[in-house]
Amino acid sequence: MTVTPKPAEARSLLAVVLAAGKGTRMRSALPKVLHPLAGRPMLAHVLAAVAEAGAGRIAVVVEPGRDDVARVVSGFPGAETYPQAERLGTAHAVLAARDALAAGADDVMVAFGDTPLIGPETYARLRAPLGQGAAVAVLAFESENPTGYGRVLVEDGRVTAIREEKDASEAERRVTLCNAGLMALSGSLALGLLERIGNANASGEYYLPDAVALAVADGHRVAVVPVAEAEAQGVNDRVQLSLAEAAVQTRLRRRAMLGGATLIAPETVFLSHDTVLGRDVVVEPHVVFGPGVSVGDGCTLHAFSHLEQARLAPGVQIGPYARLRPGAVLEQGARIGNFVEVKNAAIGAGAKVNHLSYVGDAEVGEGANLGAGTITCNYDGANKHRTVIGPGAFVGSNSALVAPVTVGAGAFVGSGSVITDDVPPGSLAIGRGRQVTKTGWAKPTKG
Repeated sequence: MTVTPKPAEARSLLAVVLAAGKGTRMRSALPKVLHPLAGRPMLAHVLAAVAEAGAGRIAVVVEPGRDDVARVVSGFPGAETYPQAERLGTAHAVLAARDALAAGADDVMVAFGDTPLIGPETYARLRAPLGQGAAVAVLAFESENPTGYGRVLVEDGRVTAIREEKDASEAERRVTLCNAGLMALSGSLALGLLERIGNANASGEYYLPDAVALAVADGHRVAVVPVAEAEAQGVNDRVQLSLAEAAVQTRLRRRAMLGGATLIAPETVFLSHDTVLGRDVVVEPHVVFGPGVSVGDGCTLHAFSHLEQARLAPGVQIGPYARLRPGAVLEQGARIGNFVEVKNAAIGAGAKVNHLSYVGDAEVGEGANLGAGTITCNYDGANKHRTVIGPGAFVGSNSALVAPVTVGAGAFVGSGSVITDDVPPGSLAIGRGRQVTKTGWAKPTKG
């Protein structure tokens, strides 16, 4: 008995993502699936991957009352949460999304919120056998040390069952083909198979892998889709989280370098999932990218800089030891130097802020120059205010611009000034105590 295939482009896909685990080994108040990898929660990696693999609907099984998990899910079109009040095994967890299953789909794919390394290509491969008539497809890997994994049992080239290690015979435990946990099922058969799974096993749980033996007994074909063991690894504790982070960073660095960026010491550079680096960008050691950073062609990012939610036009230079906070926009050829912090500010083309400065809630015009120690005083204790510095303006070292204030185009601010009033274009403003020089002054001596 076979399932009638349909062309891939004509098949709908429901992804059921299991994300209700407490993750006690993480020893954290944060749900396991919300721990971040490359700047976004593990669960978001999984949701993005299944969506890219073609899932038009995503049912996420969650612990009741987890509004924090629901907020992440709400960011993905077509995704909904389904609470799982009891934990009675993986098949029971999938059935928490019974309404989604009953609504129908050509293909159903079961994924896990704590396996963030599995990419969309692998999800697409897992689903593919369903379009060729298979009723079930399982993801599996060969392991030199299969202890702890369920074993995929094959006879005469055909999959017959998946056996959990607790229930396996000695002969079955010698099998090295291991179940990765993920499964794809024909949508016309999925609900019926899941509802027939029992709990007559050593743990008394309803195992999703038992769907394989049921499908085989019904005369359906079950396919095995191979995957590398490293890609299939889940995250259960902080050590495994660090290994997953390392794997993701390796992928991101490789992608950046193959895209035309130079990472001088790639192992010291940390990227976010959405970091965009243009061609001929040079990234020196120990640069960290938070989420939402876009770097144009030909930029140079000197060592020990940190960027988050910032946009750099082509030809920008920053650092060393620069910090770009959310809302920083640097136009073409701008220069941000050492120990300079920029937050929610636009730095115009060719403008320079080279040393020891804070520029927040500000607009710096084209070609302006801010001397060492310039500070925009943007916070009055209750509200933030903006500073506007016109094109070609020059602000002398160690000056404080008390917002709201405007320094006009081409204006000069004398070093050491505290500027509280607008400076008209082309004017010179000095706001400091007058120097007093006492000639012939003698240093006091001890009496």
